Amino acid sequence: MSNRRNWLKQTSLGIVGLGIIPFESFAIPTKEDLIEEKNVSLIRLRSNENPYGPSVLARNAMSDSINVSNRYDWELTDELIGKIAQKHNLTDQNILLGAGSSEILNLVALYCSKKTGNLIIAETTFDYWTITAENAGLKKIAIPLTADKKHDLSAMLNAIDSDTRLIYICNPNNPTGTICASEALLNFIKEATKRTKVLVDEAYLDYTDQPSLANLVTENKNIIIAKTFSKIYGLAGSRIGYAIAHPETIMEMSQLQFSTNGSVSIVSASGALASLKDNKFVAETILLNAEARKYTIEQLENLKIRCIPSHTNFVYFSLENYNKDFFEQLKKNNILGTKIYEEKGKWSRITIGTMTEMKQFIKALE
Repeated sequence: MSNRRNWLKQTSLGIVGLGIIPFESFAIPTKEDLIEEKNVSLIRLRSNENPYGPSVLARNAMSDSINVSNRYDWELTDELIGKIAQKHNLTDQNILLGAGSSEILNLVALYCSKKTGNLIIAETTFDYWTITAENAGLKKIAIPLTADKKHDLSAMLNAIDSDTRLIYICNPNNPTGTICASEALLNFIKEATKRTKVLVDEAYLDYTDQPSLANLVTENKNIIIAKTFSKIYGLAGSRIGYAIAHPETIMEMSQLQFSTNGSVSIVSASGALASLKDNKFVAETILLNAEARKYTIEQLENLKIRCIPSHTNFVYFSLENYNKDFFEQLKKNNILGTKIYEEKGKWSRITIGTMTEMKQFIKALE
């Protein structure tokens, strides 16, 4: 699995081929239907990318780094690790770089799959990466979300047994956009990590006011935080993410990498370093996303499409009362969407693009 997007596409098409989910559930064009972007502009609302990034600082840094990309610049990687550690008030030994948080999730899966056992995860959440854990021998136990599409932390805690090797919490959750209350999540982690490891995916946390759980790793060896530059920093295609954990955990995980911290290119590292300095870009992205998200939810609900309150750069909604063919409407208007995640209620997700793009999205549905 090279990255989230490729795995999503492969998994989606594979499931379609098995007849488990009808093809029309996916807003993925066939080869014949795919429109060349040079002729028609596609509106990409599928992969939760930042439509405003990378920032100008990051673009300039990446452009400049091309001139020295013939060299292995280990010093640059060390500098990036240092800046990330500083950002979270930790040490360099708490950080492990990866080619996107996808590599980090894979490493955690492998790290926790040294023995047979089980993996506890929500149903529905970002679970494409768990194929690695399942192939390595872990049985996946899916705990249904609450009625309001949040993690059922109590049920997940009760599901832990002597065979549990890992619990995965995506916070905020993808695809539902919901977030765990801070106190409830802290209490859950305190209890769960007494018995097993907990992986918290904070890919979308930058869109919220909730603080990272990074400070917990100084004393707790059983919590691992996954972070990424793909979303708020607009570096999805650059493939750069990192793990935050106790130094002993980082050391053990690093042994599963062919080259510790070596899967990040000099171009990506340069972009990430510059992004960490660009607080203005981050603030503007948060504001623009909030405005476009508010507009989108209001307009969807005007169309009798029920939405779940979102803390992210995407919205989860029910097509149960929508009378048109949603995916056909997207296709006709050159919009790339996702799929049906839950058949009951016909729940789908859409990425929040620019205001102009979201107005085109709503117009397509009308």
